[in-house]
Amino acid sequence: MRIKGSRARRGPGRVGLRLLLLNIIAIASASAMSSAAPHATSLASPIRIGLILDRGGKNDNSFNSAAYKGAMDAKRELGVYVKYVEAPDIMSFESMQRALAKKHFNLIIAIGFSQIDALKHVAKEFPNVHFAIVDGQVDLPNVKSILFEEHEGSYLVGALAARKSKTHTVGFIGGMDIPLIRRFQMGYVAGVHKFSPQTKVLSEYIGITAEAWNNPSKAKEIALTLYNEGADIIFVAAGASGTGVFDAAEETHHFAIGVDSDQNWMKPGFILTSLVKRVDKAVFSSIQEEEQNTFKGGVQWWGLKDGGIDYAVDQYNKSLIDPATLHYLEQLKHDIISGKIVVPDYYKITAAKAHGSNHS
Repeated sequence: MRIKGSRARRGPGRVGLRLLLLNIIAIASASAMSSAAPHATSLASPIRIGLILDRGGKNDNSFNSAAYKGAMDAKRELGVYVKYVEAPDIMSFESMQRALAKKHFNLIIAIGFSQIDALKHVAKEFPNVHFAIVDGQVDLPNVKSILFEEHEGSYLVGALAARKSKTHTVGFIGGMDIPLIRRFQMGYVAGVHKFSPQTKVLSEYIGITAEAWNNPSKAKEIALTLYNEGADIIFVAAGASGTGVFDAAEETHHFAIGVDSDQNWMKPGFILTSLVKRVDKAVFSSIQEEEQNTFKGGVQWWGLKDGGIDYAVDQYNKSLIDPATLHYLEQLKHDIISGKIVVPDYYKITAAKAHGSNHS
């Protein structure tokens, strides 16, 4: 035992020296690789997604809530990292976009048309960062512009409103008076008159600034006026302001139609349906493309044919819509998708008028 111990104290021997030398070489090689490729650890890091919400925030139960849901679904299912911020005012959009870009977020998603001007500057400043904007178009190679065929869904809920109305008078309340909401209105009116050309449509807007998206008290005041003037169903496209219309519907025992998210649950029995705009689906899809390295700039449209637009039927409103009416709506949807029905589009009509005036 002593002889073996004394030999052990002499040193590792040839085999031991070779193993020690190999370990030293391996450590040195790993160190060299680490210094030569500092980005190697980042390759294993999750994709970083920045989400900038519009006024109203993630709890507006409408447009922003849908966007937030899409991002959270992607975080859960794809394992991406998501940071969201809520804008206190429209002047903060550019600084928020730039701050995320400087922190090397892979994809920054801007929610709402109000972010268009800011994004035009920031996306050009950071050409290697990917951006997406919902409800706006920015023609830069690193920007995906996500747009929806709102007029198609508005046509369907308009036809439903006319079919359900007992007073032959329905209403429309828009948030901020902008072309996007005029598009909702035009599709809605066309749908109403598809079913009943004699039905009257009363229309009002909450305002001309971004405050119109978050003013429930003003929306309720307008809704009560329209109900008093004979409307028994009001379609509201006004973000968080829509809750005021829902309150008015409940108080007067009339109907309202929600927008963007499925809002039927908010006032069961008083919300006839909701025009569902699958912002969540579009946001998730853009994040998935970034995660799969297939992201491309350009315009992407979502409509009835791909499930980007629809009307909601669930446990909260299914008793309000009889099977014959559902069949009628599904037939209209089929005719729109097939091209048999062409829903008037405010964007195209105003563009055609402008083009005509330029040549006159």
